[in-house]
Amino acid sequence: MTPDRRIVLFHSPHSRSAGVRILLEELGADYELHVLNMKAAEQRGPAYLAVNPMGKVPAILHGDVLVTEQAAVYMYLAELYAEAGLSPLPGDPLRGAYLRWMVFYGSCFEPAVVDLSLKREPAPPSLSPYGSFDTTLETVRLQLAAGPYLLGDRYTAADALWGYALSWIVAFKLVPELPELTAYLERINARPAAVRAAAMDAELAAEPAAESAATPA
Repeated sequence: MTPDRRIVLFHSPHSRSAGVRILLEELGADYELHVLNMKAAEQRGPAYLAVNPMGKVPAILHGDVLVTEQAAVYMYLAELYAEAGLSPLPGDPLRGAYLRWMVFYGSCFEPAVVDLSLKREPAPPSLSPYGSFDTTLETVRLQLAAGPYLLGDRYTAADALWGYALSWIVAFKLVPELPELTAYLERINARPAAVRAAAMDAELAAEPAAESAATPA
């Protein structure tokens, strides 16, 4: 690996940053972890708030470049390691669909799921980011039905994002266990990078002493 592509991932096991670790493994990236103990609320401490004032993971540091927000992190990494082919580049016919699904999760799907889980009525159509939950879920279902991945036969960084996010959403029964979702998650979670990342995070979560250390990948 070239030193100028080394990444620091601000990470906590079983959080949104776990999907980024899967992506880093898929990319064969050169990275290290800065692990935050969320049980001790380290993500809300002044040291991390200086990194991300939102107090959230994931965040990545690439040299002097800091990137936060899930979609931005995934897109940045996939383009930094473009040779892995997980980001359709400008001019690729799949570029538009890739960008759409990269932002659809945070802009539409998760807000719809949160409103439903909290039994909140969606905002009026002129203010809602997603419209209705049923329409949002059906849009995802139809896309996955065409599979095997979000963009058909090609696995991309969007699948790293959606695969991990849908795994916890389905596990907590926040959406119906539709066959299209179940089949998609079986494919995604069986990928070697996902299996490796899950095993490493399980080991990390079991070692409290490691929770405040920077851990090389």
